[in-house]
Amino acid sequence: MKPDRILDFHAHFPAKTGIARRELHPLVKAYARDLKDQWRTVFDFPEPEKKMRGIQAQGERWAAEVQNNHLEKVVFMTGGGNKVLSEVVRKHPQEFLGFAHHDLCAPNAVEEMQYALDELGLSGYKWFGPMTTLPFESPELKPFWRLLADRKVPVLIHFGVLGGPGGIIRHPRISPITLAEVAQEYTDIPFVIPHFGAGYFQDLLHLAWSSPNVYIDTSGSNDWIRWMPHPLSLKDLFARALDTVGAKRIIFGTDSSWFPRGWAKKYFDLQTQVCTELGVSQEEMNAIFYHNAVTLLGLEA
Repeated sequence: MKPDRILDFHAHFPAKTGIARRELHPLVKAYARDLKDQWRTVFDFPEPEKKMRGIQAQGERWAAEVQNNHLEKVVFMTGGGNKVLSEVVRKHPQEFLGFAHHDLCAPNAVEEMQYALDELGLSGYKWFGPMTTLPFESPELKPFWRLLADRKVPVLIHFGVLGGPGGIIRHPRISPITLAEVAQEYTDIPFVIPHFGAGYFQDLLHLAWSSPNVYIDTSGSNDWIRWMPHPLSLKDLFARALDTVGAKRIIFGTDSSWFPRGWAKKYFDLQTQVCTELGVSQEEMNAIFYHNAVTLLGLEA
């Protein structure tokens, strides 16, 4: 079974984000490279291009991906900063939407968010739990949350492991549970947690069970299931999510970005396969892969 229409809620436009990564020890670098090679082999993905093309060329390539794969739209969570991503979206309004992506703890975060929504035409906000320097419930962040709540802006926050081997595996806000106070206070904000919690699946289920405005994003390889102390599969992730929050709070994404892979159809095929195996109805399939995202984004179905 396949959905009638497809909206990919979670992708990244291939442009430099400007976020600096710390230098890794050569041993860790080599280890990370080996694991990445193994991951590409498992999913039959080609190596990323060595040289990234210009913004306009990348935009044309991605627009072609949307059209060739019969997608309604792709939502880019990041892409060279808010202004760059806004330009990309404006050139391809039929194919793309974009989210703002800047530090919510920065002194000008509220003003930057207002500018992103009102002037740049961006549709939501994306950030990382393990890069947030203040507790989410801090008084300093209340104006930011209030703005998003007043506008009912969808917010996607990546929790869990970040950056691959040598990346972040320990942080005060690495778990979705740390968002609980804010999620339950600002119920007009739809909070979307990607990659089934990226290693913190149980915490995500607890958060989503307790807060009706929390949504589960299915994107990526979800390779983290191999590190769990108990057997876990993509089918298990969908089954537990469906049992906990139902089909109306699960949102399809791929985490696609780079070329020559382009849109990661492999992830779409795997997800629709397990949904079919679980007996998900056509209506539920359409909700997960299209209608839920349309509702959160305020689009006409």
